[in-house]
Amino acid sequence: MSAHTAYESSRWSLADLIAEPGSPAVEEAFKTLEDTVCALEAKRERLTDDILVEEFHEILSMGERVGYAIRRINAFSYLWLSECSTNAEALAFRNRVDATLADAQNRTLFFELWWKGLGEESVSRLSTQVGDLTYYLASLRRFAPYTLSEGEEKVVNLKDVNGVNGHNTLYDMMTNDFTYEVRIDGEVKTLTRTEIAMYTRSKHPEQRAAAYEAMNAVFAEHGNVLGQIYTYVVGDWFAENITLRGMDSPISARNLINDLPDDVVGTLLGSCRTNRTLFHRYFQLKAAWCGMDRLRRYDVYAPVGSLEKTVEFGEAVDQVLSTVRAFSPKMAKLAERVLAENHLDSEVRKGKDTGAFCFGVVPDKTPWVLVNYNKRLDDVSTLGHELGHAIHSMLASEHSVLTFRSSLPLAETASNFIEILLLKRWLREEEDPENRRTLLAKFVDDAFASILRQSYFVLFELEAHDAISKGGTTIDQLCELYLDNLKEQFGDALDLSDDFKWEWTSIPHNYQVPFYCYAYAFGLLLVLALYREYERTGEDFVPKYLRVLSYGGSKAPLEILDEAGFDIRSAEFWQGGFDVIGEMVEELEKLTAGSN
Repeated sequence: MSAHTAYESSRWSLADLIAEPGSPAVEEAFKTLEDTVCALEAKRERLTDDILVEEFHEILSMGERVGYAIRRINAFSYLWLSECSTNAEALAFRNRVDATLADAQNRTLFFELWWKGLGEESVSRLSTQVGDLTYYLASLRRFAPYTLSEGEEKVVNLKDVNGVNGHNTLYDMMTNDFTYEVRIDGEVKTLTRTEIAMYTRSKHPEQRAAAYEAMNAVFAEHGNVLGQIYTYVVGDWFAENITLRGMDSPISARNLINDLPDDVVGTLLGSCRTNRTLFHRYFQLKAAWCGMDRLRRYDVYAPVGSLEKTVEFGEAVDQVLSTVRAFSPKMAKLAERVLAENHLDSEVRKGKDTGAFCFGVVPDKTPWVLVNYNKRLDDVSTLGHELGHAIHSMLASEHSVLTFRSSLPLAETASNFIEILLLKRWLREEEDPENRRTLLAKFVDDAFASILRQSYFVLFELEAHDAISKGGTTIDQLCELYLDNLKEQFGDALDLSDDFKWEWTSIPHNYQVPFYCYAYAFGLLLVLALYREYERTGEDFVPKYLRVLSYGGSKAPLEILDEAGFDIRSAEFWQGGFDVIGEMVEELEKLTAGSN
């Protein structure tokens, strides 16, 4: 038995980020931020067209120190609040941090505005010998056509604190505190979002239906309020990015942040739309396995077969680490750091953030990882996924605090890859055809969730943003838009009930990071192509792959992937990822035919 099974599910510590909440070191962090901001402010008058290169480098370094201080405090407040979203002290602290950071950003905004407005000759002269900050400076220039005056930019930062940020905090407070009453085996249970989600994958059809009905009922009950919050978020996004900044479309704002051309994202979404029939084929297979003529929406994640394993937390850690170690000992060693430094929160408890995430705060700190571990095989994959994010962050730790974080399109490259490594391991160890079918079906389920489901969230956002920006759109009309979106997504492959029309209000990313979700589809399709290359080239692939991860956010996604030999501009590239899934569906069809 591996020593790693000694790990137990636990709550993380924030002590080596700043300190535990309430420590005097927290106030010292605010003082450090204030001192670094003041030092940078003192250099404002030195920013001229003829500034010396050496002095420019000094000011850049000061900007890095401000960025470091901001990210530490911001992460501390976010992580503390995610432990329990109704913690009054954490909420008050978060409000203080939001106001402090808005002030710091306003006081240091002059550097970005000066750089964006600088003449090309001066930019060329000053961009030499800046090393890791080359892409950061180029990225600032990318936003130049959409930048407002300094006074206007300050107003935007200030209004966000009590505007869109405040609305999102209210959304989190409401939804993280929801509980759901559902009848299971004749007993009414009151469950958290994480707990009830387990029943959406129950082997019992009535439990799946009861779980979804309970969740949909709660979001329907609060739908008008949650929907109104959404209209404010969308209205703010449009007012800032389209009306004030003059961007081409609502999604263009996200694409600009991701440094992806609009047409590349359009090609990705178009490929997802075209390939929806692949999943329709799979749902028809699944209906037969479940003994149904046709699936209901409640049955999309119905488990296949009888491969139900209870995986204790220590065993899950062992599986993840040993699987990663077989691919790259370096990656496994980095994952071990997260656990060794107590940066993993895996407990399930009321009020805790109901999802899973990794927060790579600054380059010299091991990332913090949050999961809700319920001893399922799914939870092993989720643990591997989030540790993959941490590995990605640590591989890029040699970069500046301003460039080590990966862009969203590449953010899933390590996390999804580890999930595929786990699947392939389980398939190698499993000889029983029924269990192989179960594992393959589970992966296709997850591929649907990451690719088709997420891309259709974005397709809904495109329609919702357009409708809301034109004015007069009601919450009921948004529900109808979403229901139409689901009807196209699923076609005739399953029966769709009207209670799912409120599902869009339950998707946090729609509120917090508009148009974020295509990054999931991008990430998994990319990783499927990468894994195919690994199968083809073997060990020679590993250093090439680690190099992709090690760039972090220090180069444009297109440049990183061009170097790796992938042309994401073409529909053929994205089709390659769908072809891998298609091969899995074909194997499932053969396994099904062989069992009849």
